[in-house]
Amino acid sequence: MTTDERPPVVELTPEQSWQYLEKTYHGRLAVSVANRPSIYPVNYYAHDGVILLRTSPGTKLAELTVNDHVAFEADGILSDQAWSVVVKGTTHTLETQSAIDAADELPLQPWVRTLKYRYVEIRPEEITGRFFNLGPEPER
Repeated sequence: MTTDERPPVVELTPEQSWQYLEKTYHGRLAVSVANRPSIYPVNYYAHDGVILLRTSPGTKLAELTVNDHVAFEADGILSDQAWSVVVKGTTHTLETQSAIDAADELPLQPWVRTLKYRYVEIRPEEITGRFFNLGPEPER
């Protein structure tokens, strides 16, 4: 199949979408508190059916405690192809020492030189994804 014959957009199944989430480690977290949206760039680790984030006390963590319904988006570009996955779900802050100890063993490290010792899981309720075959706009 040539580049021109490939469909420009392909809907991904939730399982296919999850496979893309497992292959990258950066995305965006969207929350809304009092009808005011906020979007935060985050690094993450997708495993065992949840998305795990590390954070520190501050606005992001405070907003997650006010509204536990979030959207998360990750994407990537692969030469002449791209993908995007959106997860809608609820958050859960890890509280028990055993859960925190288990999370400490995972390959999720802060990007910047700050202490991020609070773990938040996103538990997916809906996963959608798209795969894009990139190319020029067709003739009109």
